[in-house]
Amino acid sequence: MYLANRTFAALAAAAALALLAACGGSTNTPTAANSPSPSPAPDVLAQAEPVAGQSMTILTDSKGMTLYLWKKDAGTGKVDCVAGCAAVWPPFVLPATSTKAVPGSGVTGALTTLPNPEGKGQQVTYNGWPLYYFVKDTAPGDTKGQGVGGVWFVVPPDQAKNT
Repeated sequence: MYLANRTFAALAAAAALALLAACGGSTNTPTAANSPSPSPAPDVLAQAEPVAGQSMTILTDSKGMTLYLWKKDAGTGKVDCVAGCAAVWPPFVLPATSTKAVPGSGVTGALTTLPNPEGKGQQVTYNGWPLYYFVKDTAPGDTKGQGVGGVWFVVPPDQAKNT
């Protein structure tokens, strides 16, 4: 009799566990399908910065460093600032772990990439314009490259496509 009661108790416990498993149990742990995946951090932001004495909304990287375009890149469909040019105007490239540039709030144009001709990775473009930094910008919000040589400019969110 003792053995029969013990066997019955084991079977009842197994049946209860099976029922809990089939019903999802009593845990409130979300499953992977129910958990929202984190959004990737933006690579390009639209921020208000002082430019030539005026507040202007311009594009920056995720750390607030100003991004520039070079008028000579217009319509070329490629990166033309290389060698000595790129030493002063380093390309804005995606991290090796990224496959595409992520826009932040206010970035309304097309973010794409081009292979950097010097093998530095995928250079980010905005509405077809390759993007660059300026070596004399040492802190977030610096815009010392604005207007250099009459061909380097900060990039506003409404920057038109190359023509």
